[in-house]
Amino acid sequence: MRRLWAVSVVGVCGLAMGVQAQSLLVANQGDATVGIIDPVSNRQVATIAENTPGVHGHELAVSPDGKTAYLPIYGSVGVGKPGIDGHEMLVIDVPSRKIVAHVEFGHGVRPHRPLLDPVSGMLYVTTELDKSITIIDPKTLKIVGSVPTGQEQSHMLVLSHDGRLGYTANVGPGTVSVLDMRARKTLAVIPVAEKVQRIAISNDDKLVFTSNYVKPELAVIDTATRKVVKRVPLPGLGYGGAPTADGRWLVLAIPAAGKVAVIDLKTLTVAKTIDVPMAPQEVLIRPDEKVAYVSCNTSGKVAAIDLKTWTVKAIITAGPEADGLAWAR
Repeated sequence: MRRLWAVSVVGVCGLAMGVQAQSLLVANQGDATVGIIDPVSNRQVATIAENTPGVHGHELAVSPDGKTAYLPIYGSVGVGKPGIDGHEMLVIDVPSRKIVAHVEFGHGVRPHRPLLDPVSGMLYVTTELDKSITIIDPKTLKIVGSVPTGQEQSHMLVLSHDGRLGYTANVGPGTVSVLDMRARKTLAVIPVAEKVQRIAISNDDKLVFTSNYVKPELAVIDTATRKVVKRVPLPGLGYGGAPTADGRWLVLAIPAAGKVAVIDLKTLTVAKTIDVPMAPQEVLIRPDEKVAYVSCNTSGKVAAIDLKTWTVKAIITAGPEADGLAWAR
């Protein structure tokens, strides 16, 4: 899960003092809102209603200037389950906290992970029912192309740091697709497990990580050979994760255990675990690299972990079923 940071001014306490504010955005599935969290007071200070009855968004991305958030509306259920299929993406003006536009995919595609490529400037959105990544020009909000993944349930996406390669976690098939984002084609499909969940990439682009969602282990893929080269035992089934800026650690959510595992990327072993509220989902490393935020779904909380002491410094009350995270500054 690559960290793509953005600059924004959001109406929290810092604004009244003329100081540029920073905010953590969270997709609250349970009440179909986007929560705005003040990272100074560690409080959710506002919510933005999605106004999409019966369906909700899971993941967020923020524009480079920090003024716009993109929220695909996935549907009414989780991946692979029968339900209502989402067909649109909401465009949110962050300063005014209002929905200002919609991107229509034309049919139910279950759009999920939005990801901005800082090199090309394009916005990529996983559209799993079409077995593809949809390419959107964020300047015009027009769909300009797609990249086939060759697999069902391409749920999450990460990019190499030059934006040339993409990797999707294909949940039901238990595979990872390797994509040429410029040529818009599938280069390879890597078998990993019976089922996988989430995906992350190392800071040097040499390794991709995805969790085996049947057995408690993290699969480590060598991007040069496109093969699984290591399976790291975990204290439970893994989920979302993110590497620290120094490239030394991978912070990985372990939902059923109510923990995050800190994986040493030199030895590819679990170095420590940290207790968080139940059902941790997604990990976001703050731009100053001092804090890792972890959304905790069934708890409706966000845990803030101090990356120097590896302790939980705050438990933030978000909305019900807190999931996707994004940073605006």
